[in-house]
Amino acid sequence: MLSGGYTKQVASYKKLIVWQRAKTLALRIYTHTESFPRHELFGLASQMRRAAVSIPSNIAEGSYRGGEKEFKQFLRIAYGSGAELETQLEIARGLSFLDEVQYEECQELLTEVMKILNALVISPKH
Repeated sequence: MLSGGYTKQVASYKKLIVWQRAKTLALRIYTHTESFPRHELFGLASQMRRAAVSIPSNIAEGSYRGGEKEFKQFLRIAYGSGAELETQLEIARGLSFLDEVQYEECQELLTEVMKILNALVISPKH
C-alpha cells in the first residue's frame, strides 16, 4: 500500500483547494501569533496554532482513510477545529493581539475553508 497507493493519495489531497487554503491559513496564523505577548506563547497563541494546523492535517489524514464515510468524518473534525479557531481569532482581536488587517485576512481564509468543508461534508460524493 505504501508504494503506488501512497503516491496517489499524497497527490490527491495536495490538489484539494480546501487543503491548500487551510495550509495557507495555518501559515498565516503562525506568522501573526509570533507578535503575541510573550506570556501568551503557551496560551492563546499555542491553541490557535494547534487548531489551525489541525484543519489541513485532518483533511490529509482523512484522504488516506479507506472510504467516503471516514473521509467525511475527518472533514467534520477539521470543521470543528475551524470553529475553535474562529472563536480564538475573535478573542485575539478582542485582546488587541491581532490588528484589523491580520484578523480580516485570517477570517476570510477561514470562512472560505469552512464553506468548502461544509460543502464536501454534505455532498453525496467528494
